[in-house]
Amino acid sequence: MKILLVRPRPHSETIGLQHVMICEPLELEYLVSNIPEEIKDQIDIKILDMIIETEKFEVLINRERPDFILFTGYITHVGVIKELAKASKELLPSVKTGTGGVHAEVVSEDFKSEYIDFIYDRNGIDGFNLTVKMLLDGRNTEEICNELDKPAPKKTIFDYNYPDRESVSKYRKYYYYMFHNPCALIKTSFGCPYSCSFCFCREITGGKYFSRDMEDVIKELKAIPEEEIYIVDDDFLFDRKRLKNFADLLIKKNIKKKFLVYGRADFITENADIMAELKNVGLNAVIVGIESVRSKDLKSYNKKTTAEINENCIKILKSLDIELYATLIIPLDFTVSDFDELTKWLRRLDVRFVNLQPLTPLPGTDIFNLYTNELLYERDKFELWDMAHVLLKPEFMSIRRFYYELLKAYYKVIMRPKHLVYLVKRYGLKANIKMLRGSSLVSRQYIGKILRGI
Repeated sequence: MKILLVRPRPHSETIGLQHVMICEPLELEYLVSNIPEEIKDQIDIKILDMIIETEKFEVLINRERPDFILFTGYITHVGVIKELAKASKELLPSVKTGTGGVHAEVVSEDFKSEYIDFIYDRNGIDGFNLTVKMLLDGRNTEEICNELDKPAPKKTIFDYNYPDRESVSKYRKYYYYMFHNPCALIKTSFGCPYSCSFCFCREITGGKYFSRDMEDVIKELKAIPEEEIYIVDDDFLFDRKRLKNFADLLIKKNIKKKFLVYGRADFITENADIMAELKNVGLNAVIVGIESVRSKDLKSYNKKTTAEINENCIKILKSLDIELYATLIIPLDFTVSDFDELTKWLRRLDVRFVNLQPLTPLPGTDIFNLYTNELLYERDKFELWDMAHVLLKPEFMSIRRFYYELLKAYYKVIMRPKHLVYLVKRYGLKANIKMLRGSSLVSRQYIGKILRGI
């Protein structure tokens, strides 16, 4: 049986982070590596990364002639996946199609379509393997769906083989995250131990948080050829003891890598000593959800941090020469003066990288139902749910002006001459030209929104 695992290219309307980062499809690599031994010789499985492929999907499908196609994606890919599934069925009427990924795990009903046979809303690797086995046994779609729909809790252990990174060998040189190039991914924990109201991460695991054994993580890490490693845990900086063990094992095993991780401002502020240890073993950058400089916002987001904690976090990272990628949520009651105050704050603290996200009540999160009657677009305009589009009407300015203020804030913070000089010195001219090209494409999308006022 021939199987294609497909990561789609984002919709043209989705404001594209793929212009400044393309990470490996780790979830698909796990599927390849965890095919049961007893059926491996009956399977021909291949990954298609449509973000990188230059040929059209239909051309590739017609050439490969698969029996089963599985798609993965986020909320922004829902419409795209439905269209690709339709195209697949029109080209190959007998082909089976399925979809998984984090959005399918939380809001599976969004993927319901006559062109999608299987939706994996929990334990995706197990569900995929069950599907493959039953297809090999000649079972029909209804029988397989009945098995997949049987009640089962989401697993809170991760007892799978390491991802098969060789399965994307033709694409690996293209995988990067901003200045981390080439960059590989590894996941060491699942879910989030916190309960921010806007966050989708904890919904994926039903509010549960669990982590892998660190010895096992180190073993996988040692086998990854890339020097730059993006640890894609929803919150890697959580457990002091675990992080100390991580640092000690890196030294013991003589592993020299450069790490990018997610972390919270309060942990960094309270654990400067651990951050220094991590810096010594390769921690180069941290993505931190600063979220806001206004106390009322932090309270409404249930963030349990303060502006002072955020400032201390930034100062600690700067003192350790750890790059900060700050993310902030821009609520819809922001005024022009609020934007000005925010940019002044970011410039005063010398923040070099920032991601400004208009408040987006993602389906499946605690806050979604609070805003269902205030959406500017139909719920099924999936390509717009990218954390960059304005989906709720601003209170004190037009949509056009809101986009303008967002873009202006980016340029006032990021494009300062001293920052550009720093970036060239630290990362080199070639990497900066690549980033400038990518950020220009994102800016062009924002300018289009400003001109159209939507």
